[in-house]
Amino acid sequence: MAEVALRSGKDRLRYTLTFEVILMLMLIPAGMLFFDKPMADIGALGVILSVKAMIVNLIYNWIFDKIDARYGRMSSNRTTLGRIFHAFGFEAFLTVSSLPFYIWLLEIGVIEALLTDIVVTTFVVAYTYVFTLIYDRKYPIH
Repeated sequence: MAEVALRSGKDRLRYTLTFEVILMLMLIPAGMLFFDKPMADIGALGVILSVKAMIVNLIYNWIFDKIDARYGRMSSNRTTLGRIFHAFGFEAFLTVSSLPFYIWLLEIGVIEALLTDIVVTTFVVAYTYVFTLIYDRKYPIH
């Protein structure tokens, strides 16, 4: 089987930082309005969840790329189904690890935290799909 090119560490870092900055620019103002909380509270939650997501993102995408390579695919050539699986898998892991932070920083119950995360996750799954598609077109692997 031919060796498949993977994204470099520098490329992964660019992807992750760009992804998170754009996402926070959208979610922090929305969270401030919805929860009627000051920017410091929503910003702290955003930073904690963002840093956690960046670390998970680097590891998750590296593993996913290795799986793609095992089957002879480059990540920039993923099918639509592959991209959907990628986005949902990532967000499922983030949901489980994010609930304690919602409960603690927003001072809400478990059900409210889960519902909040479902709304945020639904948005982020769509955002992940669109962002990654655009990123792969702008920065293809050669």
